[in-house]
Amino acid sequence: MRRLGLRLLMAAIGLLLLALYLGLAALGTVVITTVVSSRADLVTTVGLVVVFAVVFGVLSYRFGTTTLLASLDAVELDRERGGGLYRRLDWLTAEMNVDTPTVFVAQMQLPNAMALGTARQGVLVVDRSLLWLLSPAEFEAILAHELSHLESHDGLVQTLAYSVMRTLVGLVFVVSLPFVLVVTGFAQAFGWFTGRPATWTDSPFGRLRERIGQALALLLVALTLLIRAHSRRREFAADDRAVDVTGDPLALARALRRIERVSQPTWGIRSPLTIYGSEESSLGRLLSTHPPMDARVERLVERAEGPWQDATTIPIQ
Repeated sequence: MRRLGLRLLMAAIGLLLLALYLGLAALGTVVITTVVSSRADLVTTVGLVVVFAVVFGVLSYRFGTTTLLASLDAVELDRERGGGLYRRLDWLTAEMNVDTPTVFVAQMQLPNAMALGTARQGVLVVDRSLLWLLSPAEFEAILAHELSHLESHDGLVQTLAYSVMRTLVGLVFVVSLPFVLVVTGFAQAFGWFTGRPATWTDSPFGRLRERIGQALALLLVALTLLIRAHSRRREFAADDRAVDVTGDPLALARALRRIERVSQPTWGIRSPLTIYGSEESSLGRLLSTHPPMDARVERLVERAEGPWQDATTIPIQ
């Protein structure tokens, strides 16, 4: 008798959970239907959502620049102290459709340079080590590469792409939420009805809910891969633009090799002179924002004329 009472109690809990989830799903459906069937045109609504995503992305990019500079403890380099650097920038920007950016110097974990902002209000952050690590020609090639990102608004485009992606995935989630709630309600009710509430995810409804989650995750991954692929293409484009401006593909190739070597893991006092080769996984290459260094150097070598010193044997000064 006690066992029967327990089963009836569990069934009642299952029914209550099912009613709760069905009620939430119905409420969500009403809200979505009201929005879709309102006087506002659907195209107008979607347009407003996209505009909101773009505005949010622009604001994120603007405030993100300030936040990043603060996190790096970057110090502005004025023209009085960095006259030589600014003279190089002035010459490069005269050849490109970009204004001379404000230069900040920071102590990063690895030798690096990054361009932030826009073509008219750009910021260039340079790691201190690049000032002594690279030769004048190599440093100029790196500057041209970063200016190309400003000229093409690559950083802003990437930020907007991520903002729109998050908005799109969020819309898909909201639209599918009522169905997800219904499936979850039946899955949990099934678990209570069978006397095994902890294993509701193993039920047919639970597995369907898992498939829906996997589909949403797959959409997010697919969009992320597209954005990362575009980022890698823009790195190649920035390399090409830098070569067009400086006319010296080998300088950029040498600079990339020097930065790569100094960025390798350290194991001893002579480790900066050693190359540690490790094959990156296929997934890692797909998720990377930058193409493989070897591919970039090979493209630059192909653009060079005359004899070429092997890019793998450049010493670190």
